[in-house]
Amino acid sequence: MGFEKFGVVNYTEESKASEFVNFLEAGKVVGTKCKACGEIYFPPKMDCPQCLISDCEWFEVTGKGKVVTYSKLNYGPLGFEDKAPYILAVAQFDNDIQIIAGISKEVQEENIRIGMTVEVAPVVLEEGRISYEFKAK
Repeated sequence: MGFEKFGVVNYTEESKASEFVNFLEAGKVVGTKCKACGEIYFPPKMDCPQCLISDCEWFEVTGKGKVVTYSKLNYGPLGFEDKAPYILAVAQFDNDIQIIAGISKEVQEENIRIGMTVEVAPVVLEEGRISYEFKAK
C-alpha cells in the first residue's frame, strides 16, 4: 500500500514515508528521528533536511501535549469545504515536537483553550481514508 489513503485530500500516491499510513491503521501516530544528527520530525521525513542523511527511524508520538494555539476555520480549502467550521490547533509534546491537527468534533468548542491537554490519535475518515486528530485528555 502506498500513501493514497492518507488525509482528506492527497495529491501523491507514493512517499518515502508511506509506512506512516500503516502505523496509523495500527493505531499509532509516529514521527521520524534522524539517526545521524538526532533531529525529530512530524510529519515524518525519511530524508533529514538538517544533515542531508537518509537514515531515519520511526518513533511513536505518545503522552500528552499542550495546545499552544488554535484557530476556528469557517471556510475550508479544497476537500474541507463541507467540514467547516472546524478547529485546527498546534500542540507541543514532551519531546519538543509540535503537531498541527484538527481537534475532534467530540470536544465542545467552549472547552478548547490554550494550555489544554490533548493526545494525538488516528482517525478513520470517509471512504476508509485515515488521518490523525487531537482528543481531549
